[in-house]
Amino acid sequence: MTAPPASDEGRWRRPWRRPWLIAVAATASAFWLVGFFWFIAATSIPPVDPPVADGIVVLTGGAERIAEGLRLLAAHKGRALLVSGVGSKLDLALLARHTGLDPAVLAGHVTLGHAALTTRGNAAEAALWARQNGFHALILVTATYHMPRARAEFARAMPDVTLYAAAVVPPAMHGLWRWPTLKLLAVEYSKYLVVRARLMAWPPAPVTP
Repeated sequence: MTAPPASDEGRWRRPWRRPWLIAVAATASAFWLVGFFWFIAATSIPPVDPPVADGIVVLTGGAERIAEGLRLLAAHKGRALLVSGVGSKLDLALLARHTGLDPAVLAGHVTLGHAALTTRGNAAEAALWARQNGFHALILVTATYHMPRARAEFARAMPDVTLYAAAVVPPAMHGLWRWPTLKLLAVEYSKYLVVRARLMAWPPAPVTP
């Protein structure tokens, strides 16, 4: 005696038995893995000294980023520096004490942005700062693993501004093939894919003259 055919409800409860779902999942995983190795290679390139620009933007997330931004400012790589996404407790006086610099010098060239909470917010804050100062070329300072996503967000927020990367190698990137580093890169790569998908779905509006 043959068993009765499975109901539609039973078939939908066993999606892993559908070969096309397995094929789609395997293909997506393969593409993700190939892209992940590209991401590792792209974020492992040794940093280069950027050319001279109008301004410098530092995205907070590590003391080494602010130090690099101040180094670039001292080297006259830009006329002004924006530190985007700083905490409400940090002001120029406190920054001057930490860096040993003259507060008067910082006040004339450094702006602290307190509004941004995300990379997208950093880009919006920097775009407003660039417009207010008439800047058309910026140096972007952030960690190596964060640079691809940051550049994508900044390019969307200010498509008429030339961006130069000044990547900083954070302590987390020492020992590339350690599990904590790979986990950090995997999470950041996934965030980058989400940003790229969003930018493809909602491209930036054309720049009006």
